Amino acid sequence: MVTVEAATSADIDHIADLWVELARDQRAYGSHLLPDKNRATVRDSIARHIIENTLFIARDPNIVGFVMFELQSGIYEQATTRGIIQNIYVEPDHRDMGIGSRLLDAAEQALIERGADALALEVMTANENARRLYRNRGYEPHRIEVEKSIENDNHSKE
Repeated sequence: MVTVEAATSADIDHIADLWVELARDQRAYGSHLLPDKNRATVRDSIARHIIENTLFIARDPNIVGFVMFELQSGIYEQATTRGIIQNIYVEPDHRDMGIGSRLLDAAEQALIERGADALALEVMTANENARRLYRNRGYEPHRIEVEKSIENDNHSKE
């Protein structure tokens, strides 16, 4: 039986390992993150999320997935309080069992309880399975980020 619960400090290293796997997976979809080189930074972020109670895990009985989230903050005043879901990951052998949806449900509910008026997350354009999941959950594009590689940029070299 998989349970979804708040992460504790005892979970930091395991979640960091899972985050590295998530980052490795995302490289196939065009992510620029270097998984192993960011482990220490992510470990610190995980610890902060645990202190702020903004990181949930799925346990079966070991950790098989996680989600990190927070209310958006910044220097600009906003018309809407946005809840941001930053990372969601389920180990490959536990996918298609509803665990990702349960993690997403828990994060969404926590953000709503904390005052979010809108929920947002990022997904790599090429990750069609994740895009389909979020689309089925009612997420729609809000902003589009575009990018070009300088190596292949014939226009700026002319």
